[in-house]
Amino acid sequence: MRYLITILGILIVFGLTYLASNDKRKIRYRPLIVMVILQVILAAVLLNTVVGSIVIEAISGVFEKLMMYAMEGVNFVFGGILNEGQFTFFLSVLLPIVFISALIGILQYIKVLPFVIRYIGLVLSKVNGMGKLESYNAVASAVLGQSEVFISVKKQINLLPKHRLYTLCASAMSTVSMSIVGSYMQVLQPRYVVTALVLNLFGGFIITSVINPYVVDKEEDILEVQVDEEEKQSFFEMLGEYIMDGFKVAIVVAAMLIGFVAIIAMINGIFDGIFGVSFQQILGYVFAPFAFMMGIPWKEAVDAGSIMATKMVSNEFVAMLELGKYSDLSSRTVGIISVFLVSFANFSSIGIISGAVKGLHEKQGNVVARFGLKLLYGATLVSMLSATIAGIFIK
Repeated sequence: MRYLITILGILIVFGLTYLASNDKRKIRYRPLIVMVILQVILAAVLLNTVVGSIVIEAISGVFEKLMMYAMEGVNFVFGGILNEGQFTFFLSVLLPIVFISALIGILQYIKVLPFVIRYIGLVLSKVNGMGKLESYNAVASAVLGQSEVFISVKKQINLLPKHRLYTLCASAMSTVSMSIVGSYMQVLQPRYVVTALVLNLFGGFIITSVINPYVVDKEEDILEVQVDEEEKQSFFEMLGEYIMDGFKVAIVVAAMLIGFVAIIAMINGIFDGIFGVSFQQILGYVFAPFAFMMGIPWKEAVDAGSIMATKMVSNEFVAMLELGKYSDLSSRTVGIISVFLVSFANFSSIGIISGAVKGLHEKQGNVVARFGLKLLYGATLVSMLSATIAGIFIK
């Protein structure tokens, strides 16, 4: 029965994607089938094999070490504020982003990341049937972040037609940056974070290939990217810039958390006082059918739907903290929802992405803003597809 629901869930995701397609006649089904099969294989390996456990343990071990190093800096500055044995979200989860951002800057500066991103993108372009620039951008988004990635393709931004610009923006919203992955692992189980990162990479190509199908001519399919103008900076100028960028991200996320959590609490209080039910519970009923088709038992679908809705109307961190409050959810439901939460698919991301593009090219930024809701729609379907496939192997 569980597998039948999963198959039905995948078909519904594709049906919802197909309805939003710009040109149904241009959809190429062979790459889609290949990528779905790859998703299933990768999910099976990561969640259900010894090799997958070793890979996940190694990756989580690296981030655990990085977070430990990051806390050395945090404790040096804020050590007197945090009492022994206490957990403060801002200090323990958000501020380590500063160190991870600095590390990414160093790897950028010594040309390690540009090399890795470029050639992984080239390999992916052979699998997904899309352009080299689109494949590069998907990998770069998963490393640099949803706004920073556009700096690396700023030479191409003003030359891109609307359909290719949509794909680049969709990749940015469907993935998460490496600077924030360690923070996710403080809140969610690392195996689900890693699985989501891998599945979303292919899921972004799958959903975009249906919503926004096109073929890139060989003349257009160039990959001349400029990851950043590090050659014009000294090492310490670059390092200072990345440290400040990381700090800005931590502050922005903290501010958004304060605002969204407070607003949701206020709205819940108003709804509870008038209707006797919270706003999140109402959203839970709306999203419950989607939770069920992802493989979540119906008795837990309303709670799961509430967490899914919270992510969309606020952000993934708020939803992750909300998930932690539901201690009675089954491990299967927690796993599926955890995979769903690992992406930037929320309303605030529309503004972040359109603002990032507008900062580089105003006209193209306005184009992005006009298809913003369609971006969110597609990115949410990517999360649903990843969670549904992961659910096959989560017990």
